[in-house]
Amino acid sequence: MEEIREGNVKVILKSNSPKNRIVKFDSERNVYRVEIKAPAQHNKANIELVKFLSRFLKKDVKLIKGFKSREKLIKIFPKE
Repeated sequence: MEEIREGNVKVILKSNSPKNRIVKFDSERNVYRVEIKAPAQHNKANIELVKFLSRFLKKDVKLIKGFKSREKLIKIFPKE
């Protein structure tokens, strides 16, 4: 995921995991599989996903689509 500079990225999120990490890139579905420690309740996993990816990529990240789904669309912006 380090090679992504900016644009839209599809993510499948697994919440309640032991640690925050990017598991792998699923080339069949063209999606990244990401595990997050936070639970899916009350938007906590979405918030943690955005924070984690922002720190990992050192870029601004915004959740565009999939607020209540495991499949999400993330927008990556260049850091200002």
